[in-house]
Amino acid sequence: MPEATGILGRHGESFLEMLGAERGLARNSLDAYRTDLLDLLGFLRARGETPESCGIETLRAWQRSLDDAGLKPATAARRLSALRQFFRFLASEGIRQDDPGALLDAPKRGRPLPKNLSEGEVEALLAAAHLSREDPSETARLVALIETLYATGMRVSELVGLRHPPFGDDPRFLLIRGKGNKERLVPLGDVARAALMDYMQNWRRNFLAPKQVSPWLFPSRGESGHLTRQRFGQLLKQLAIEAGLDPARVSPHVLRHAFASHLLAHGADLRAVQQMLGHADIGTTQIYTHVLEARKQALVRQHHPLARKT
Repeated sequence: MPEATGILGRHGESFLEMLGAERGLARNSLDAYRTDLLDLLGFLRARGETPESCGIETLRAWQRSLDDAGLKPATAARRLSALRQFFRFLASEGIRQDDPGALLDAPKRGRPLPKNLSEGEVEALLAAAHLSREDPSETARLVALIETLYATGMRVSELVGLRHPPFGDDPRFLLIRGKGNKERLVPLGDVARAALMDYMQNWRRNFLAPKQVSPWLFPSRGESGHLTRQRFGQLLKQLAIEAGLDPARVSPHVLRHAFASHLLAHGADLRAVQQMLGHADIGTTQIYTHVLEARKQALVRQHHPLARKT
């Protein structure tokens, strides 16, 4: 971008030279800084101002213009970072007596919504798991894994680390050891419990060496002594292909999100979902509030006497 040299001005070019020389930034990074500076300087020029003399209100107006332009929060944050570094440079070089960039608030980046699967897609995944395989013990274990994960929403590390037997005093509840070795009881539906009981009673021993005794529900002959997260992830990706789903969209964590989203969509309480997921803070569970809002809107459309159906 040779034409950008004059537009950036002497101080802008000096700033980029400093980034290249002192920080050793790559060409692509320098080009990104140049683009961000050009945006700022174009805004200032349109207002008849310069980086050497503009005030904080002008910079706040520039920041608002980023929002108005519909920039993604990550892009707006990157541009703000470039601005702050530029004005810090101007202050350190004595070109400005103040550093107005330090007074700007960072844009709210918002928490991205987790990837999710529809109920139909999960049904397809479960149906594929139940299909017979060459080794029936592999089929039984896979069914038990998938049914249990979707029925409880536990973390994959909690799933592969389940003890044998996995129940508390009541076989209707799984005893899960979560982060910090904290224990919680999570209810287990009839279908998932039946899959677990079938695996435990008829097939689990096939994954043990002769005379081997294992404390794990899903034992293996590997170093860890139980099925690893990585191996389960591989099994799940293969299952997604068999179900006709994009394997890039399917992971143990996505099934955990599906469990929470589908429960909330069917009327579950957010606090109850928090406890089943093992979240210490309700704020972590609130990433699912978009599901609650959609449910509220559907309730209004269906039941409010003034709602207009199209």
